Amino acid sequence: MGEVVVPIEDKSKHVLPLYLPPTPVPFQIITIKDTPGAAAGVSPPPQGVVNLSELESWLPLTESRNGSTFSAILHLLCSGIGFQVLFLPVAFASLGWAWGIICLSIAFMWQLYTTWLLVNLHEPVPGIRCSRFVRMSILAFGPKLGKLLAIFPVMYLSGGSCVMLIITAGSSMEQLFNIICEEGTMCGSMSLSGTQWFLIFTCIALIIAQLFPNLNSIARVSLTGAITSIGYCTMIWALSISKGRPNDVSYGIPVADRTGMTGFGNILNAIGIIMLAFRGHNLILEIQGTLPSDSKHPSRKSMWRGVMVSYMIIAMCLFPLAIVGFWAYGNKIPEEGILTAFTKFHGQDTSKYVIGLIYIWLTISCITSYQIYAMPAFDNLEFIYASSKKRRCPGWVRAGICLFFGGVTFFVAVAFPFLGKLAPLIGGMAAVPLTFVYPCFMWISIRKPRAKGAMWSLNLGVGSIGIVLSLLLIVAAVWKLDDKGLNANFFRP
Repeated sequence: MGEVVVPIEDKSKHVLPLYLPPTPVPFQIITIKDTPGAAAGVSPPPQGVVNLSELESWLPLTESRNGSTFSAILHLLCSGIGFQVLFLPVAFASLGWAWGIICLSIAFMWQLYTTWLLVNLHEPVPGIRCSRFVRMSILAFGPKLGKLLAIFPVMYLSGGSCVMLIITAGSSMEQLFNIICEEGTMCGSMSLSGTQWFLIFTCIALIIAQLFPNLNSIARVSLTGAITSIGYCTMIWALSISKGRPNDVSYGIPVADRTGMTGFGNILNAIGIIMLAFRGHNLILEIQGTLPSDSKHPSRKSMWRGVMVSYMIIAMCLFPLAIVGFWAYGNKIPEEGILTAFTKFHGQDTSKYVIGLIYIWLTISCITSYQIYAMPAFDNLEFIYASSKKRRCPGWVRAGICLFFGGVTFFVAVAFPFLGKLAPLIGGMAAVPLTFVYPCFMWISIRKPRAKGAMWSLNLGVGSIGIVLSLLLIVAAVWKLDDKGLNANFFRP
């Protein structure tokens, strides 16, 4: 069976957006048979009517629905393990052993619950699939509020994440170069600037993006990303154990850092680090959209199997990294994270090839993550073309869109190389609500559970706590910027 979207009492041409807000014109969904001729009992659709299934088959996120549970696992691992996990021991240094483990465990269970909500909301009505987070937000909260709440977080977590990947990978590539080409060697005098490293990474990422036109096709890329992400996380904590702790490591929190406004701000910033370590919720619906679905085998079953396997692996990366990192370095851990701590304390007694391998894996992980996080932006830009031209994007247009997006992210990375210092502030406004808050209220709005029932109360309570936490994290981030200042090195990466 197929579906067409027909405008009611309006003869003008309208398109049902997949990413942008829908038109105010009402629509009714009429199910027709996928036959070349006219549908039985339904006249052919009038001129200008958009065939939703055909339009979705043109776009990168839903062009292919032949994915599997295994491919979903790979996408979830690639998008779910990022360089943010390297800062988890920093959070433990402000929270201590007990509260660090408690907060990390609560955040993990919380985001796993909101993932379950999204997976089960993917098909709110049998036969209708919401394969984009913005479209789900519009369905739940209406055109105006849905767009207001979702577009900025989704675009930040797409474009902003790509910018951060350029900055992180550029720095990683520079560190790798410095390790291999020591001072005095022939290549040591050929060091590149930060901008040039950013450009090299962007070019590599865009070349790979040209080879894989849709989300389902990058499963092999996600496999590489999953292996390298697990690899560098495991290597860092395993080497930290084997090398032992530096002298005079302490796990106590100084009195000045745990009292007054300073202590309150440090605790909130630590909670923010933990919450921002969990990422990828803006891609859950999109990844599920690559899976086949029918009445007998709905996509939520295979997707949830993928979620359970992938999040078990993610937990096996995050918890050891946080706990071992704090055990190994205690309050000596720098703000730059556990990788900086390892090179600082053990760089002299560790082979440069071992440290270089960690940076190589980190760089490859950033390259593969760029592909999956750029997909929503590619999808939106291609939607604008396809809906206006009423046809699929030709290859040269897709290449142009890819180059345009890459150019924008490269420019922002060069212009704002200090963007990472603003991550707690922007993350409190975008990532935290999208991950921990919106799915709860989406469930209440779409599924309409019984008022004051178990699911209604649970989602209302969890969502409300998330809103309060988001506001507190924003306040703490602003306070930290005001207290320590911001080295805004514009165009000087």
